[in-house]
Amino acid sequence: MTIANFTPWSALAGGAILGAAAALTWWGLGRIAGVSNIFGRLLTLDRGHWGWRLAFVAGLFIVGVVAKLGFGEHIAFELNGGAWQMLLAGLLVGYGTQLGNGCTSGHGVCGIGRLSPRSIVATVCFMVTGAIAVFALRQGGLL
Repeated sequence: MTIANFTPWSALAGGAILGAAAALTWWGLGRIAGVSNIFGRLLTLDRGHWGWRLAFVAGLFIVGVVAKLGFGEHIAFELNGGAWQMLLAGLLVGYGTQLGNGCTSGHGVCGIGRLSPRSIVATVCFMVTGAIAVFALRQGGLL
């Protein structure tokens, strides 16, 4: 097995940017930069801190659009499933983030950075479950 598209410098830069954004959100607002919680709170009737949450989610979208427009030839995106699979996957991820009281960005980036035992356990569970799922799908010929 070879890793044909391993790009350590862009991965390192991306990780540093994510870490800096998480730290700035924590130090500047006293909030955890967990995307599922930030987005989920926008969907509730609770309007406390609504402005920064909307700016955060809008920033995620805008950066994605700018990256695709500016660097589209370097960004590979392939949707292997159909719309129903994407909808089901989104619903399962949303359910999982509610069940796990957070998402991988909240637990993996922010929680581990704060040395939260709950986040460390959650991240280990995410990684083990992901590895098992990939193994099972590859053995079944789906990947």
